[in-house]
Amino acid sequence: MTTQGELFTRETAQRSEQRNDTPRAVPEPAPVWLQRLSLIVLVLFCFYIGGLLTILPWSPRYFDSNAWLLAHPAVAAFLGKSWMRGILSGIGLIDIWIGVSELLHYKDYRAHGGSDYRP
Repeated sequence: MTTQGELFTRETAQRSEQRNDTPRAVPEPAPVWLQRLSLIVLVLFCFYIGGLLTILPWSPRYFDSNAWLLAHPAVAAFLGKSWMRGILSGIGLIDIWIGVSELLHYKDYRAHGGSDYRP
């Protein structure tokens, strides 16, 4: 019966330990204008999708007389249930809340050592 040898030699382990001891360079944060622009885009996206998911399940024009749903009666019967519409509206409200939360908890990340540094 053969025995399994060592997977890594001692030299390989020592080299990997030496690599882990070296400090890694921290990447510079994105410019502040780009951070703020991405926040605006995220918040608008969350509000838009959240609003659609909250309102559209209760709209008869889009949910009851949808051509795709009329072609698929089994899916229409499932999505036509009030509890399913409630779940979709709940997901929409959660999406709106994510947008509000991101807006309230926003913080600029600036490079360390600059004159405009805020901890």
